[in-house]
Amino acid sequence: MSIKALKGFKDILPEEAAVWQRIEATARDIFHRFGFAEIKVPILEKTELFARSIGEATDIVEKEMYSFTDRNGESVTMRPEGTASVLRAFIEHGLHVRQPVNRLYTIGPMFRHERPQKGRLRQFHQLSVEALGSEHPRLDAEVMAMAALLLTELGLTASLEINSLGCPACRPAFKESLVAYAKARVGEICDDCVRRSDTNPLRVLDCKNEQCRIAFREAPSILDHLCADCRAHFAAVEEGLGALAIPYRVNPFMVRGLDYYSRTTFELLSGELGAQSAVGAGGRYDGLVAQLGGPALPGIGFAMGMERLVLLMQQAGEGQAQLASTVDVYVAALGEAAGKAGFRLLHELRRKGVRAAMDHEGRSLKSQMKQAGRLQARYVFLLGEEELKRGELVVKEMATGEQTTVALPGNTGAWCETVAGKIGL
Repeated sequence: MSIKALKGFKDILPEEAAVWQRIEATARDIFHRFGFAEIKVPILEKTELFARSIGEATDIVEKEMYSFTDRNGESVTMRPEGTASVLRAFIEHGLHVRQPVNRLYTIGPMFRHERPQKGRLRQFHQLSVEALGSEHPRLDAEVMAMAALLLTELGLTASLEINSLGCPACRPAFKESLVAYAKARVGEICDDCVRRSDTNPLRVLDCKNEQCRIAFREAPSILDHLCADCRAHFAAVEEGLGALAIPYRVNPFMVRGLDYYSRTTFELLSGELGAQSAVGAGGRYDGLVAQLGGPALPGIGFAMGMERLVLLMQQAGEGQAQLASTVDVYVAALGEAAGKAGFRLLHELRRKGVRAAMDHEGRSLKSQMKQAGRLQARYVFLLGEEELKRGELVVKEMATGEQTTVALPGNTGAWCETVAGKIGL
């Protein structure tokens, strides 16, 4: 019996990997335009890191993390999100004193033990962005504009929804009113919401249970409880988005599933993904760096789900396209001596930056030409015993079938460079 992948863990096959590569290349290009630098962080971290940052009463920490005790008796966790790991590295390596290293992004896998569904797996991949050191509302608008630009350059569309979650000064009063509202409707809401109303009341607004959604339709709005500073900040964020012509909608009931968010929070939504409509989401976490033992630096960030971006691109037809040419040149050699010469030629082509391949099994010319077709080679270099004796090589352009005979001098390196230039490689 063959072994198959675990439930919720997915192989990314070569034809789909091309779409992933395009997304990553586009993301890196845009992030670099905005002054972000890449950081790579470990998959495995101390469990304490996520309990302190995400919040012990969140669903992620309570139900979804892949945690275990290692051989040293320490509790470790496979990262469920990227922000905590990036900030841990930021603090540990003192990046805050290495100005201007305060804009970071990471790309990689995350892990949550939840029910697999469309665009949502137990191993999933994220583009995670963190901008640290400024609490100016224009930075909020800039980060959201960057996320929107990434989608645009990928040929995708999504609607932006924003909200403010207030700050430690104004959020307690809102929580009190929300808890009172929930307590009055205990018989109308699910058991999870009853529990959350005591431990993490903001999460009741994010419940997916339809009965709960109806019950909280008239719940208090955080926007009615903002202090003067938070109201001014949110107004300035809206002004910044308007200045950049970024369309958005205010959603006063939008909350995030992580405790560390404060003030600005946002989501990018697509109607093409069904129930899992969020393509990306993020917000401010002004107290998190200090909470993790670092300096009192504000920050804002977001994450985008790679699997959901891939799904959207596939639905738009991008992911169904054929792979780009796998090789530029296929070296078809017939005979032992030609095979040895072709092998040297193959390596020189690769040294000159040409994508090249050849057969090592002594197959017939017909079989080798079929292989060249499967690899979508642009050119085939035909080399047999007779061509070798004459010091010649036949270059066949696959798209037109046109063949040209060229001299094959002893200095294959120089010759490869000359021929590569002539055929535009």
